[in-house]
Amino acid sequence: MELLSALSLGELALSFSRVPLFPVFDLSYFIVSILYLKYEPGAVELSRRHPMASWLCAMLHCFGSYILADLLLGEPLIDYFSNNSSVLLASAVWYLIFFCPLDLFYKCVCFLPVKLIFVAMKEVVRVRKIAVGIHHAHHHYHHGWFIMIATGWVKGSGVALMSNFEQLFRGVWKPETNEILHMSL
Repeated sequence: MELLSALSLGELALSFSRVPLFPVFDLSYFIVSILYLKYEPGAVELSRRHPMASWLCAMLHCFGSYILADLLLGEPLIDYFSNNSSVLLASAVWYLIFFCPLDLFYKCVCFLPVKLIFVAMKEVVRVRKIAVGIHHAHHHYHHGWFIMIATGWVKGSGVALMSNFEQLFRGVWKPETNEILHMSL
């Protein structure tokens, strides 16, 4: 018990919450999101034949939750793409994962201990996106509890909800994988 009181977990959590998400946590979020894209069947072939379509799919994987939340709140859908540093960072990660010589970057980030760290960091980003989504919806609709919950849900699982559009861009639409009909969480 003395150890727990000496750790001062409240102060540790407070200092952790003040860590900026960009670039470390966002980088891990982009790496894991684009890794999941590369695992999709036909994604590597698409990147070789149609790199622009592959890049657009990667941006949907990275920014799908923002697009859906903007749609839900009636804001411009491409508003988040004005954040140049995030788009450039996600584009650089896409390029390294799909086009790095000898797949060196891909092999490094797929090494299981490294990948587990990135996945844990991505979950930190997901929790923060849910909280930001609820706060954003509260700013627009002060008493709209359903809207706040829906916006938090969309911010947290936007990639899964955007997967049908991403599959359309790749040309392999599978309606049986619709996240709304068959929820994974």
